[in-house]
Amino acid sequence: MLESAALFGPGIVVPMPHAPRLALPLDTVKISAGFPSPAADYEDKRLDINDYLVRNPVSTFFFPVEGDSMQGAEIFDGDILVVDKSIRPRHGLVVVAFVNGERLVKRLYRRAGRVALIAENPSYPALEIHEGMELEVWGVVVGKFKRFVT
Repeated sequence: MLESAALFGPGIVVPMPHAPRLALPLDTVKISAGFPSPAADYEDKRLDINDYLVRNPVSTFFFPVEGDSMQGAEIFDGDILVVDKSIRPRHGLVVVAFVNGERLVKRLYRRAGRVALIAENPSYPALEIHEGMELEVWGVVVGKFKRFVT
């Protein structure tokens, strides 16, 4: 179960700490993106979306994506990001960050004293963080939801 959190601002959905479980069938045979295997055995188990994407419910938030700067990371306009504040941000991870109060999703670059937020679309330049700029790396993107049919 999800609840909107006015405390966190518009467009942020927060999972409830004691969300009801939703275990859906999960086929253990992988779907072939090449040639099908006629010898595949079919075994059924259950997948709970909460267990799969939400490691720490109290520190996990969902953010809707707007824009195309992260297409190279398979993050598209309209996707819902799963963001965990309890994971330590590291070089190379995709993060939600606030730069001078503006919320962004970018890849974190931190090497040799240089910090930047990198877009995954060549149309967007890297955002170098300089002295005097405010940067808060808010959380790490751990997954996403995407609808193909509405």
